[in-house]
Amino acid sequence: MEKVFHSPTYYRALHNLHFLLVYILVVIGAIGFGLPFFWMLRTCVMPGWQAYKFPPEWIPDEIQLEWFREAFVSGYGFSLQGWLWNSFVISTLSAIGAAVSSAIVAFAFARLRFPGRDSLFIVVLSTMILPLHVRLVPTYLLFSLLGWVRTYKPLIIPAFFAPAFHVFLLRQFFMTIPKDMDDAAYIDGCSPLGLFTRIHLPMSLPALGVVLIFQFTGMWNEFLQPLLYVREARRFPVAVGLRMFQTQFYQTRVQALMCASLVSIIPPIILFFMAQRHFVQGIVLTGVKG
Repeated sequence: MEKVFHSPTYYRALHNLHFLLVYILVVIGAIGFGLPFFWMLRTCVMPGWQAYKFPPEWIPDEIQLEWFREAFVSGYGFSLQGWLWNSFVISTLSAIGAAVSSAIVAFAFARLRFPGRDSLFIVVLSTMILPLHVRLVPTYLLFSLLGWVRTYKPLIIPAFFAPAFHVFLLRQFFMTIPKDMDDAAYIDGCSPLGLFTRIHLPMSLPALGVVLIFQFTGMWNEFLQPLLYVREARRFPVAVGLRMFQTQFYQTRVQALMCASLVSIIPPIILFFMAQRHFVQGIVLTGVKG
């Protein structure tokens, strides 16, 4: 009996059973996460009478694509394509600003030596403790005094001041790079700026990809700050626009609302799949590969 439990066949069967259970759990989780997306998709192409039927039906009797046209052309002054463009501009500029500024600050904390470096880094990390809602009133008063209300500046410019989470992520990545490269670069006459632009920055593309994805998707889905600072409906980003889309016109036309929601999630999905390889590499913080 003891030989059976220690045989290669037993360990192989146990290994296969382990992977089978893992795959079953993954499939169950994928189905659970995919059901809302499938529900949105089937509602987009479902006839009006069938969308409100109870008990609900999963498969539409016929495919109707005119709901997509109605989502873009409402006739009530709304512009889904305009909201999408606003979100794209805000998210892109914010992501670029966060990546550039965070990389510079993270490099300074990881590689440069100056008095109070570690204490200052702790202060930077401590800013993540304060949630947005605690800082909401003072930041609004500040942006109001600067005359930034009713503009996109409160949504874009703060990202150019190195968000703390991105600084922490990039600093951890820079610290995985061997310091022998720094010494060799300094011996060859490279300055700290050259070390950053020629060595560290090209090697940090995976981590920068993570910063871009996080910042882009975060600003794309941001609702509270655009609701505070942007007052004109035509200048709304898509997150606020969809809420207006729902409350003022499409409360009884859920198909058009689902079509607009489906279109609004396509850009972040495309970005993720385009940068998926860098995203995974940056998450695990891989160092130098030999």
